[in-house]
Amino acid sequence: MQIVHTIADLREQLRGFQRPAFVPTMGNLHDGHIALVKQARTLGDVTVSSIFVNRLQFAPNEDFDSYPRTLDADAQRLEAAGCNLLFAPREKELYPQPQTYKVHPASELSDILEGHFRPGFFIGVSTVVLKLFSCVFAGMPEGVAAFGKKDYQQVLVVQRMVQQLALPIEIIAGETQRAADGLALSSRNSYLSTTERAEAVQLLIALKALGQAAKGARLAQLPELEAAAMQTLARRGWKPDYLTVRRRSDLLLPQSEALASDPLVVLGAAKLGMTRLIDNIEI
Repeated sequence: MQIVHTIADLREQLRGFQRPAFVPTMGNLHDGHIALVKQARTLGDVTVSSIFVNRLQFAPNEDFDSYPRTLDADAQRLEAAGCNLLFAPREKELYPQPQTYKVHPASELSDILEGHFRPGFFIGVSTVVLKLFSCVFAGMPEGVAAFGKKDYQQVLVVQRMVQQLALPIEIIAGETQRAADGLALSSRNSYLSTTERAEAVQLLIALKALGQAAKGARLAQLPELEAAAMQTLARRGWKPDYLTVRRRSDLLLPQSEALASDPLVVLGAAKLGMTRLIDNIEI
């Protein structure tokens, strides 16, 4: 596996290829990232990953400075998974000047849920993803990029950006990878104490219970069901931002009176101690 740190070197290494398969990450890799790399290997003629902790998607009070940076270990895992090329730019390489040109996704998707509780988050995500796409796919007739479904809203934002900007890139959504007890794998799980780690699976349990209740419910009952799910977590010491049932297609509220008639996803975000966790399940 080749490791490059500049856009020029990245493009030189990609010369001659026709369909890169790309997995962008912020590093501190876990089995979920590796599953995406292995999936991507089958979809292109060269497998590329990136590691870049993107300042633009962190609010001032969030964990940009403390976010785990484990480049050497990550590179070993990527090579073992069959990645051909790792792009690990320094901040000055990707943002040589203040990034005043930014991508602002449609508000009806980017200002709800994660976008509501983390203002500006999807602007930062969309901007860095488009910039990474321009680095990897410049001059390519086509390509594919893989993202994990744990970040369900992020996948939809990226898919819509690619569609509306007519980029020749296929977006693949990889299934959420979980620990044995069901906890969704996340780089931020390393922040959890031993006690918190044992408790963390309760987010998934609450989402499953909400999804099961929604299957037999009517639309008018949904706010009460969601409030009860949040209260269940709050009683266990969590600080939930949302537990909600939404349409898979656009993350808006269901429109059918009978909830079970729409393809739905149950999404949740809650803070346990100092760690904010997100998860979702499709129903």
